[in-house]
Amino acid sequence: MWSYFANPHKFLRLSDWLAPTFYAVGALCIAWGLWQGLWVVPKDEYQGGDIMRVMFIHVPAAWLAMASYSALAVASFIWFVWRHELADIAAKSIAPLGAVWTAICLATGAIWGKPTWGTWWQWNDARMMSVLFLLFLFLGYVALRASMDTRQKAARAGAILAMVGAINVPLIKFSVDMVESIHQGASVITADGPKMAAVYLTPLLISGLGHSLFFGGLVMTSMRTEIRERRIARLRAASLEGA
Repeated sequence: MWSYFANPHKFLRLSDWLAPTFYAVGALCIAWGLWQGLWVVPKDEYQGGDIMRVMFIHVPAAWLAMASYSALAVASFIWFVWRHELADIAAKSIAPLGAVWTAICLATGAIWGKPTWGTWWQWNDARMMSVLFLLFLFLGYVALRASMDTRQKAARAGAILAMVGAINVPLIKFSVDMVESIHQGASVITADGPKMAAVYLTPLLISGLGHSLFFGGLVMTSMRTEIRERRIARLRAASLEGA
């Protein structure tokens, strides 16, 4: 099974139609979620009135920031253990995109936080600092790979960093429960079910699905580009050897 999913040729054939599908469905879900969240659902005075509408961008970005780093760590582990080239290609493609969504999470969180909490940033808040550290992990992964002189060294160094840094993901999730924070506790995934009213929860989940699908489409496009670049590099190396 591993060999089937790790085959670049099969991946290219699958992503030929899957990536455009992810783009289309993801864009529709994001657009519908934003329309509902920004113009249709009622404002929540408890959450600060209209500013709470930032939630429909901030929360999906936060979910995807954590999910994308988890995917980066899993792909890195697969490469580290089985040396599947496609896993390394996936990890390399995920990292810069994960950094973008993490930056969106931080920016929208600051926009939401200023009128709600009276501050753009709180340096002693565990949730904020752990998400900021997540951004540094993504950027550090990209920079570390770029600093290596061979692809093998880059993959190995990046995989080790990604796997070690994975400990930060549960810290982000449970930081509000472990230490005092100005962030509210979980309201979507809890032991007693969602605490959020359906009028807000439905567009939030649809928006989260849209971000995930669009992110997946971007990852597949980036992977397709990387596969072709590696093929070209191998052909050039072979032609130079034969010259």
